[in-house]
Amino acid sequence: MKKNKRSTLILGLFLTSFLPINGITYAQQTVEKTTNKTSISTKVLTEILEKNRALYKDGKVADYIPELGKMDAKAIAFSVVDENGKIINVGDINQKFTIQSISKIISLMIAVNEKGEKNIFDKMGYFGTDKPFNYFANLDNSGKPLNPMMNAGAILTTSLIEGEGEIPFQKILDMVRFITKNPSINYSKSVYNSEKDTGNRNRGMFYVMKNTGLIDGDEEKLNNYFKQCSIEVTAEDLAKIGYFFAHQCTRFDGDKTYKNAELAKLIQSQMMIAGMYEFSGEYARTVGLPSKSGVGGGISVSVPGKIGIGTFSPSLDYHGNSLAGYHMILDLVNRYELGLFD
Repeated sequence: MKKNKRSTLILGLFLTSFLPINGITYAQQTVEKTTNKTSISTKVLTEILEKNRALYKDGKVADYIPELGKMDAKAIAFSVVDENGKIINVGDINQKFTIQSISKIISLMIAVNEKGEKNIFDKMGYFGTDKPFNYFANLDNSGKPLNPMMNAGAILTTSLIEGEGEIPFQKILDMVRFITKNPSINYSKSVYNSEKDTGNRNRGMFYVMKNTGLIDGDEEKLNNYFKQCSIEVTAEDLAKIGYFFAHQCTRFDGDKTYKNAELAKLIQSQMMIAGMYEFSGEYARTVGLPSKSGVGGGISVSVPGKIGIGTFSPSLDYHGNSLAGYHMILDLVNRYELGLFD
C-alpha cells in the first residue's frame, strides 16, 4: 500500500511538470546560469572590445578640462579580475588616464572609516538624481548634497577626511595604491592644474557649502578634491577596485586588511543608485551592477561576490559616461548573466 502511494506521488509530480499556459503545454525547465569561474577569457574580452571599438566616433572626449581634451579618442582597454583574483587584460592595457569621479568611492570609504556613516550622511543624502554630476542640486536652498557621487557631495566628503593640508589627498592616493597593489600610481600635475584653473563651478559649490556651514576651512580642501580626480590609473587598476568592493573590501590577492562587509554594501549601494549620474536608473535596468564612471573615460564595476571589471575609452556620451565602456560592460553582463537581476 505504501509503495502504491509513493508511485502515485512520483507520477503526480511528473505530470505537474507540464503546465498548460494559454492552451499550450510547456515542460518546466531549470535554467543554469553561465556565471562560472573559468569562462571569461582573453578571447571573449577581445571579441567584445573589437565589437565596440568604433563607438568612440559617436561620443566626445571631455574638453571642459583642457588637459582631458588631449586624450586619444581611439584608445580602448578592457580588464577583468575573476573570482580567483586572476587578471585578464585586453586592448591598450598600459594606457594611463585620470581616475576622476571614480575616486569618489575611495574618499567615501576613508571618510566613513574615520567618522562613521551617520556623521557623514547627516551632511548629505542617499538620493539618486536626474541631474548632471556638476549640478548644484538643492544647495541653493541651503540644503545638503543629494549624494556623495555628485560633485557637491564628493567635495564635501573629501573635506571631511581628517588631516591638514594635503593629508586627506595623500590618504586617498595611498588607498588607491593599496587596493591596486600598485605603488607607482601618482597624480597628473598637468591635469590637476587644469582642473584647478577651470574648476569654477566646483569652486562655487565649495563656497556655497562653506557659507551654509557644511564645510570648514580654506580652498586647500577643494584642491585635495582636484588632486584626487587627477590620480592616474589603468583599466586593470579599475578592475581591481571593482573587485575590492565586490568582495567586502578584500584585495584581489586575498589581503583582508580593510575587510568590512557593511562598508562595502554602502559603497556599492551608492554606486548602484548614483554612480553613473543621471543615467544610473537606466543603467540599473540594462546592466544591473554597482558601477562608477569618470569623465577621464574609465568605468569601475563590482559584481558582488564575484568579479571586478574595468574599462577605458575616453569618448563620452552626453551623461559623461564612456560610450564604448558602457557597451563593453553591457555585452559582458548579458553574455554571462552577471547582473544582479538576472
